[in-house]
This record gives sequence, C-alpha cells and structure tokens, in this order.
Amino acid sequence: MAFNINALNLPTIQRGSTGAAVGAWQRFLQDQNFAIGAVDNGFGNVTDKVTRDYQQKSGLVADGVVGRGTYVKALSQGFIYRVANLTAATLLRYLNYGIAETQDLQRSLNAIGRLNPPLTIDGNFGLGSTKGMSEAYKILDVNFRPRLDAQLSTQTKQRLGADYAPGLAILTEYARRQRSRLSGAQWVRFFPASSSIDDLASPFRQRVRAFEKALRDGGASITVVNTYRPPQRAYMMHYAVQLNNRDIAPWDVPPMVGVDIDWVHYTDAASYQAARDMVNAFDIGSNPAALVSRHTQALAIDWIVTWKPPMRIRNGNGQTVTIGAPGEAYDNADLWQVGASYGVYKLEYDPPHWSVDGF
Repeated sequence: MAFNINALNLPTIQRGSTGAAVGAWQRFLQDQNFAIGAVDNGFGNVTDKVTRDYQQKSGLVADGVVGRGTYVKALSQGFIYRVANLTAATLLRYLNYGIAETQDLQRSLNAIGRLNPPLTIDGNFGLGSTKGMSEAYKILDVNFRPRLDAQLSTQTKQRLGADYAPGLAILTEYARRQRSRLSGAQWVRFFPASSSIDDLASPFRQRVRAFEKALRDGGASITVVNTYRPPQRAYMMHYAVQLNNRDIAPWDVPPMVGVDIDWVHYTDAASYQAARDMVNAFDIGSNPAALVSRHTQALAIDWIVTWKPPMRIRNGNGQTVTIGAPGEAYDNADLWQVGASYGVYKLEYDPPHWSVDGF
C-alpha cells in the first residue's frame, strides 16, 4: 500500500505554466535550497533550469516537466506541505484515511485535546475539525504525536498498515504548521521594525543624517526608537488592535499577501485572547496602527533627543542658532524649526515622531 497521490489532483506543469501550482513548486525548490529567485507563479526559464537541476540531483529524467514521477519524489521530501490549496481532508485522503479512520481521528482529537465544544464524529474532516486539530497541537505541542498515537484505535492502525507510522508523522507536521499560523504573541518576532537611520528612504535618510550630525555636534543625546516599519508588521498591529477592541470579527480580517497568519482559532474566545496577546507583545495601545504611514514608507523617525540648555546648533542654512529650554525635542518648537530647515518635520502631537512632511 502507498499514499494516494491521485487524491491531490496535481497538475502537470512545465515551461509556460502559470498559477498557484507553479508557485507551490517554486516554494518547494526554495525549501530544497535551489536558487529559484522570486516566487512569481510563472514557470519561466529560471524555474525550468532549476527544475531540471532538481530532477538530475534526484535521479529523475531531467526534462523540466513536473509530472507524476517528479511529484512522487518531491512528496517524499516534504512537497506535501507546499501543495497548493491543501486541506486537511485532502491530506487525509492522500494518507489513505477513509471515513472510519477519519471518525477515529476526530474521536482521538476530542480526547487528547479535551476539545470544548467537541468535534462532531462524522468522518467529514472540514474546517471545524482542522481547527480542532490545531487547537490540540497548541495544547500538547511536542506531545501531540505520542498522545495521538496512543489514542488512535488498533483498527485504524491495522487498516492503514505500513502507511500508518509515516502518515502519522506527516499529519503531525501538518498540524504543527497549522498551529504555527495561528495568531498570537509569537508573531511579534516576524517582520521586525527597524531603529536604523540607514533603513530610511533616500533623500529623507540623508536629511535625517545631516540633522543628526548637527544635533550631536551641538551636544545632544539621541536614542532612535523606530524608523522603518514593514507593511506586514503594520497589518498585524492594526488588526490585532481592531480585534482586541472588538471592532472586527476574526473571520472578517482581510488576508495580506506574504503574511500567513490565521486569525481564527478553534473558539472565538481563543481568537480574541490571541489578539490581546499580540497587542501586549507589540506594546501598543488601543488605537490601530495605520496600515500605510510614513513609517511603512520609510519616511519617518521616532527618536528621543535631549540636551542641556542652551544648545548651539547649525541649521540647514548653515547658520548657528541657540536653542534654550526645555531640553527635550518633543516640547521645543525652536528645535522643530531647525529640523524643518533640514527637511525633517515634527508631528506636534506625537512626542518622538518626525517625518518627511510632519505627518
């Protein structure tokens, strides 16, 4: 017995092919450390060459055609997790789970995850069952596989035979990946914001550098808090706050290309708690971050600038001016004028924020 590749409905792809199946294949080649370049869902010359390199390295006919033979080899190397639009139900069919085995899996997930509400034992492993499996993995983590192995029935193991153990390994990894997509505090590590002036866009970067030099020459102390904020980070911050404020439902959060986050947990309560955890991890308040801002455009800097008054500083016109008290940039309009002479403008109501135009 072997896994049922027909259940995956994998299309033959080659030079000239386009679509999600091509993108999935390109991502797999990246996983295998081939220099595929950007994933663009187009099977062009580069993808053709790299496919042939992969086939040759794998002992396959190097014809650039991704068909059944190439798929079989790739599936044994983890391509199953890259199959376009793969659902848990399709995965189970690939692993030779029938209705009885799927029902046993649902019963077992209820038991090991103590799921509340419990999954319906119907043999139809839809979205609810998938969320339940993710929840069980969230609860058990590395204990998911041994607990599930101990819970599944002897009948299931006998029916699946030699496919049972490798299938359980694949199912466990799929569950882990689904769990890793769930929203929560761990997402603060992804798409980190920058506190480097070097990451600002030109020519604003040069203007900030010139102003920074004048400040330091004048004896000011500077701490840069934030410069560039990736749009993906702004997206997560924005909707985490919206969810925490109950201004949007988890299932209504629009997706963002490149951010494979799942806002919908097994229960509504878990979804909102994860959003609250993200708000705390990002250390943001109750106002949603702007999806598009001067920070996401690399045209703003948040910094803390202090000095011991008076400070003599050269402005952008080459004139030396004296800046008195208070010795904090956020509250000194005279320093704001100096910044403006360099093309760095203060946003009055946001203490650390300066930008290309004051917004």
